[in-house]
Amino acid sequence: MSPWEDFGREGGLFRRLRADAAADWQAYTWHEFCRRLSDGSLPLVAFQDFLIQDYLFLIQFARAKALAVFKAESLEAMREKTASISAILAETTMHLTYCAEWGIPEAKVRATPESAETVSYTRYVIDRGLAGDILDLEVALAPCTVGYGEVALRILADPARKLQGNPYQSWIEAYGSDSYQKLAREAAARIDALGESHGGHARFPMLTATFGEAARLEQRFWQQGLDAAAS
Repeated sequence: MSPWEDFGREGGLFRRLRADAAADWQAYTWHEFCRRLSDGSLPLVAFQDFLIQDYLFLIQFARAKALAVFKAESLEAMREKTASISAILAETTMHLTYCAEWGIPEAKVRATPESAETVSYTRYVIDRGLAGDILDLEVALAPCTVGYGEVALRILADPARKLQGNPYQSWIEAYGSDSYQKLAREAAARIDALGESHGGHARFPMLTATFGEAARLEQRFWQQGLDAAAS
């Protein structure tokens, strides 16, 4: 088993969702954007476009986490989600600093509107949370949280990875770090736990549709960076 295939437990809901959406999941977690991060050939403008939209995504991601507090199944879960909101909001500040390091001034980041891809993805996640329960929302969020962990592991195992002088090494290290990998594994484990407590296996057809759509929207999120570089 590859290291990125052991998120979640055997027989658990997360692995079932991942397996059912295998083609879309593969296209997302090993998109051309990811492969070019790995070999260092990604055009700078593609990465800069991604960083700006990722900042705007984080704002909506915090809103989705706020919805998760409302939908949470227990006080403990509410506390956990509240802490994650604070962490995401702190990350937005750090993200602006990171953007500046890549030659993108804060004023430009803040002045850039959300792209159609960013809007469609983030509002889809929030819509699933509004329409459903905490499991629906967490399944829509999981491709982002767990998927970036898998992307990093795929890059770290990539024989074509540029080891020396890769301009994107800091991004790879951030998502390949023990702290982020722990976060990704906890997110997969939460899907498994909610699957047990909220009838996930009986609801599998709807949940796998949500998971697959989120993976496809993640693909488009990567692609917009490549499209920006080509225009």
